[in-house]
Amino acid sequence: MNIASWLDRAALRWPGRPALMHGMAVEADYAGFRARAAALGSWLRGRGIGPGDRVAIFMRNCPEYLIALFGCWYAGAIAVPINAKLHAREASWIIDNSGAPLCFTTPGLEAGIDGVECVDPTGAAFLAALAPARGGAPSLPPDAIAWLFYTSGTTGRPKGVCITHGMLTAMSLTYTVDVDSVHTDDAAYYAAPMSHGSGLYSPVHVLHGAAHLCPVSGGFDPAELLETAAAHRSLSMFMAPTMVHRLTAYARAHGGTGAGIRTIVYGGGPMYRADIEAALDVFGPKFVQIYGQGECPMAITALPRGVVADRGDPDWARRIASVGQPQSAVEVRICDEEGRPVPRGEMGEIMVRGLPVMPGYWQNPEANARTVRDGWLLTGDIGSMDAQGYVALKDRSKDVIISGGNNIYPREVEEALLTHPGVAEACVVGRVSQLRGEDVVAYVVPAPDAVLSKANLNRHCMERMARFKRPKHYRFVQCLPKNAYGKVLKMEIRQRESGIE
Repeated sequence: MNIASWLDRAALRWPGRPALMHGMAVEADYAGFRARAAALGSWLRGRGIGPGDRVAIFMRNCPEYLIALFGCWYAGAIAVPINAKLHAREASWIIDNSGAPLCFTTPGLEAGIDGVECVDPTGAAFLAALAPARGGAPSLPPDAIAWLFYTSGTTGRPKGVCITHGMLTAMSLTYTVDVDSVHTDDAAYYAAPMSHGSGLYSPVHVLHGAAHLCPVSGGFDPAELLETAAAHRSLSMFMAPTMVHRLTAYARAHGGTGAGIRTIVYGGGPMYRADIEAALDVFGPKFVQIYGQGECPMAITALPRGVVADRGDPDWARRIASVGQPQSAVEVRICDEEGRPVPRGEMGEIMVRGLPVMPGYWQNPEANARTVRDGWLLTGDIGSMDAQGYVALKDRSKDVIISGGNNIYPREVEEALLTHPGVAEACVVGRVSQLRGEDVVAYVVPAPDAVLSKANLNRHCMERMARFKRPKHYRFVQCLPKNAYGKVLKMEIRQRESGIE
């Protein structure tokens, strides 16, 4: 099963429907999209790149990104998407690790990429010069690798997750069962990097003949998004929680309602209750939460829009604090350190097994042995599952703070801090303490014009949690360090703490 065959089918069924858009301008219908991607695949094969070979994609968000991605699959090759915000040295390491002989780039990104041929597929002349392809997407077994997904590497060198065509198929089909429906009048809006979650949702939108809309800015701009949504009238997109926070703040400040936004799927980091409540107040029932990892992309659990929006449900507060119930193609269980399931409601490591789970990392048997056990993926996340099957995600196992023999989950402390009107952002980490083992340290970004102090934040926390959980130290900062995907770099903050007396 080659996922590119879905583009063959879409081009036959909806040849004239808009497929690739740059802002509101249509750059290709489905027949044109298919022709360009297939021609690029034929060009790759003509250069000796075929099944099993890797091709890097180090590009900013643009319509040609999808031509390059599907072009790799038309060649039977493995795509290696790399976030365009990475430094050239980081991108070069990924290219070298994957063994890709060629890298598609957008202008300016090729600088600093050495030892590999760089090709810019965004020029009209390049695509026009490609010879038309004969035949459709080549047949591949479902366990053939489609995508090498490199993890963010916040704790060391990134690992390449082997995502197969079968995994993409399972993930895409469960999207329409557990996450959201897709219609031909919809458009997938690529505000988040196409190298990760946003791009992983492109196949299901191809399958249903929806448009693919890349913003002219090439990224996330709240004003541009709201204006485009109002013009198109049916946008769906993936966002990190930090993006939802920024979009909500902008809409509130400028009177925006999000008209034309159909669905925002959020995941990839903690969504705090205060943020989702504010987003619902501004935009209404447009939100779906998913929980996944590169090792089981976008497909571990889902919290559908009806549950997210139903604040009249007496269990709403508990359910909105969860990441939802297991998606249809996986089993999820909570286990102790020996891999034994724990009783409902108790904490343990979240483990998942099913069709969207990776077969392993790229050329990394040591990491495979640590991460996959008897077909079960050890996520490294700590959580619990209630009687209704809702999974509460507490923290990464490495993030848990042990102070005075008590387990403290940073997210719980962050949630409490964020209910203070003067706190814009918060990040909680542990700091070595000779007395208690670890102390709780809170990095706090004050809201504009807010005046904060340790005393008033302590009072605020003491009203909401046990005394032993409250931070012992506060660091007031202008911003939190984040990676290219908007995730807070807790490792960097921990490293700062290791040097603080």
